[in-house]
Amino acid sequence: MQVKKIKVNRKKNIALVAHDHKKKELLDWVKRHEEKLSNHNFIGTGTTAALISNETSLDVKRLVSGPLGGDQQLGAKISDSKIDILIFFWDPLEAQPHDPDVKALLRISTLYNISMATSPTTADYILSSPMFNEEYEVEILDNEYSVEDRISKNKW
Repeated sequence: MQVKKIKVNRKKNIALVAHDHKKKELLDWVKRHEEKLSNHNFIGTGTTAALISNETSLDVKRLVSGPLGGDQQLGAKISDSKIDILIFFWDPLEAQPHDPDVKALLRISTLYNISMATSPTTADYILSSPMFNEEYEVEILDNEYSVEDRISKNKW
Protein backbone atom coordinates (compact mmCIF):
# COMPACT_ATOMS: atom_id res chain seq x y z
CA MET A 1 0.00 0.00 0.00
CA GLN A 2 1.39 3.39 -1.02
CA VAL A 3 0.82 6.60 0.88
CA LYS A 4 1.02 10.22 -0.15
CA LYS A 5 1.34 13.44 1.80
CA ILE A 6 -1.32 16.10 1.64
CA LYS A 7 -1.30 19.58 3.08
CA VAL A 8 -3.89 20.58 5.66
CA ASN A 9 -4.42 24.33 5.51
CA ARG A 10 -4.57 26.74 8.43
CA LYS A 11 -8.27 27.22 7.72
CA LYS A 12 -9.74 23.79 8.35
CA ASN A 13 -12.78 22.16 6.77
CA ILE A 14 -14.66 20.78 9.74
CA ALA A 15 -17.59 18.36 9.59
CA LEU A 16 -20.14 18.62 12.42
CA VAL A 17 -22.42 15.65 13.03
CA ALA A 18 -24.55 14.55 15.99
CA HIS A 19 -27.11 11.87 16.65
CA ASP A 20 -30.48 13.06 17.95
CA HIS A 21 -29.69 12.57 21.64
CA LYS A 22 -26.33 14.35 21.20
CA LYS A 23 -27.39 17.42 19.18
CA LYS A 24 -27.79 19.67 22.23
CA GLU A 25 -24.41 18.51 23.54
CA LEU A 26 -22.73 19.39 20.22
CA LEU A 27 -24.57 22.72 20.01
CA ASP A 28 -23.45 23.61 23.56
CA TRP A 29 -19.86 22.64 22.69
CA VAL A 30 -19.92 24.78 19.52
CA LYS A 31 -21.34 27.76 21.44
CA ARG A 32 -18.58 27.45 24.06
CA HIS A 33 -15.92 27.51 21.33
CA GLU A 34 -17.66 29.65 18.73
CA GLU A 35 -14.98 32.36 18.62
CA LYS A 36 -12.16 29.86 18.14
CA LEU A 37 -14.15 27.97 15.51
CA SER A 38 -15.17 31.08 13.56
CA ASN A 39 -11.99 31.10 11.44
CA HIS A 40 -12.81 27.76 9.80
CA ASN A 41 -15.23 26.25 7.25
CA PHE A 42 -18.09 23.95 8.27
CA ILE A 43 -20.23 21.26 6.77
CA GLY A 44 -22.76 19.06 8.51
CA THR A 45 -25.56 16.61 8.10
CA GLY A 46 -29.22 17.66 7.98
CA THR A 47 -30.70 18.88 11.22
CA THR A 48 -27.33 19.27 12.95
CA ALA A 49 -26.09 21.73 10.31
CA ALA A 50 -29.35 23.69 10.39
CA LEU A 51 -29.39 23.80 14.20
CA ILE A 52 -25.83 25.10 14.47
CA SER A 53 -26.34 27.64 11.66
CA ASN A 54 -29.52 28.93 13.30
CA GLU A 55 -28.19 29.04 16.87
CA THR A 56 -24.68 30.43 16.24
CA SER A 57 -22.90 32.83 13.91
CA LEU A 58 -21.27 29.92 12.07
CA ASP A 59 -22.30 29.16 8.50
CA VAL A 60 -22.59 25.38 8.19
CA LYS A 61 -23.05 23.97 4.68
CA ARG A 62 -25.92 21.51 4.90
CA LEU A 63 -25.92 17.98 3.51
CA VAL A 64 -28.87 15.60 3.73
CA SER A 65 -29.71 13.91 7.01
CA GLY A 66 -27.39 11.07 8.08
CA PRO A 67 -29.97 8.28 7.65
CA LEU A 68 -30.83 9.64 4.19
CA GLY A 69 -27.23 9.56 2.95
CA GLY A 70 -25.51 12.45 4.72
CA ASP A 71 -22.96 10.16 6.37
CA GLN A 72 -22.10 8.76 2.95
CA GLN A 73 -21.84 12.25 1.48
CA LEU A 74 -19.34 13.15 4.20
CA GLY A 75 -17.43 9.92 3.61
CA ALA A 76 -17.07 10.83 -0.08
CA LYS A 77 -15.74 14.28 0.86
CA ILE A 78 -13.25 12.70 3.28
CA SER A 79 -11.98 10.32 0.59
CA ASP A 80 -11.51 13.37 -1.69
CA SER A 81 -9.47 15.11 1.07
CA LYS A 82 -12.11 17.84 1.44
CA ILE A 83 -12.63 17.34 5.19
CA ASP A 84 -9.83 17.92 7.71
CA ILE A 85 -11.63 17.29 10.99
CA LEU A 86 -14.71 15.27 11.91
CA ILE A 87 -16.55 16.26 15.09
CA PHE A 88 -19.15 13.50 15.45
CA PHE A 89 -21.02 13.27 18.73
CA TRP A 90 -22.52 9.83 18.23
CA ASP A 91 -24.74 8.03 20.69
CA PRO A 92 -23.27 4.65 21.61
CA LEU A 93 -26.34 3.77 23.72
CA GLU A 94 -28.99 4.30 21.06
CA ALA A 95 -29.56 1.93 18.14
CA GLN A 96 -29.31 3.75 14.82
CA PRO A 97 -31.18 2.65 11.69
CA HIS A 98 -28.17 3.71 9.64
CA ASP A 99 -25.53 2.10 11.88
CA PRO A 100 -23.59 0.63 8.92
CA ASP A 101 -23.26 4.17 7.49
CA VAL A 102 -22.02 5.47 10.86
CA LYS A 103 -19.40 2.73 11.06
CA ALA A 104 -18.37 3.43 7.46
CA LEU A 105 -17.92 7.13 8.28
CA LEU A 106 -15.74 6.33 11.29
CA ARG A 107 -13.78 3.82 9.20
CA ILE A 108 -13.14 6.20 6.28
CA SER A 109 -12.10 8.96 8.71
CA THR A 110 -9.49 6.65 10.18
CA LEU A 111 -8.38 5.32 6.79
CA TYR A 112 -7.82 8.86 5.47
CA ASN A 113 -6.07 9.94 8.67
CA ILE A 114 -8.25 12.90 9.60
CA SER A 115 -8.64 14.22 13.12
CA MET A 116 -11.81 12.87 14.67
CA ALA A 117 -13.63 13.60 17.91
CA THR A 118 -16.60 11.65 19.18
CA SER A 119 -17.08 13.46 22.50
CA PRO A 120 -16.60 16.94 24.00
CA THR A 121 -13.31 15.90 25.60
CA THR A 122 -11.74 14.66 22.37
CA ALA A 123 -13.11 17.72 20.55
CA ASP A 124 -11.46 19.93 23.20
CA TYR A 125 -8.16 18.14 22.60
CA ILE A 126 -8.37 18.92 18.88
CA LEU A 127 -9.16 22.59 19.54
CA SER A 128 -6.32 22.89 22.05
CA SER A 129 -3.75 21.40 19.68
CA PRO A 130 -1.20 23.85 18.26
CA MET A 131 -1.97 22.24 14.88
CA PHE A 132 -5.59 23.45 14.96
CA ASN A 133 -4.71 26.86 13.53
CA GLU A 134 -1.57 25.84 11.67
CA GLU A 135 -0.74 24.27 8.33
CA TYR A 136 0.61 20.71 8.47
CA GLU A 137 0.99 17.55 6.37
CA VAL A 138 -0.62 14.16 6.84
CA GLU A 139 -0.01 10.86 5.12
CA ILE A 140 -3.00 9.18 3.53
CA LEU A 141 -3.63 6.19 1.34
CA ASP A 142 -2.65 6.89 -2.26
CA ASN A 143 -5.83 5.64 -3.86
CA GLU A 144 -4.64 6.26 -7.43
CA TYR A 145 -1.59 4.09 -6.88
CA SER A 146 -3.71 1.43 -5.19
CA VAL A 147 -6.10 1.21 -8.16
CA GLU A 148 -3.27 1.15 -10.71
CA ASP A 149 -1.41 -1.47 -8.67
CA ARG A 150 -4.45 -3.76 -8.52
CA ILE A 151 -5.06 -3.39 -12.25
CA SER A 152 -1.45 -4.10 -13.16
CA LYS A 153 -1.45 -7.23 -10.97
CA ASN A 154 -4.91 -8.36 -12.13
CA LYS A 155 -6.24 -8.17 -8.58
CA TRP A 156 -9.79 -7.27 -9.32
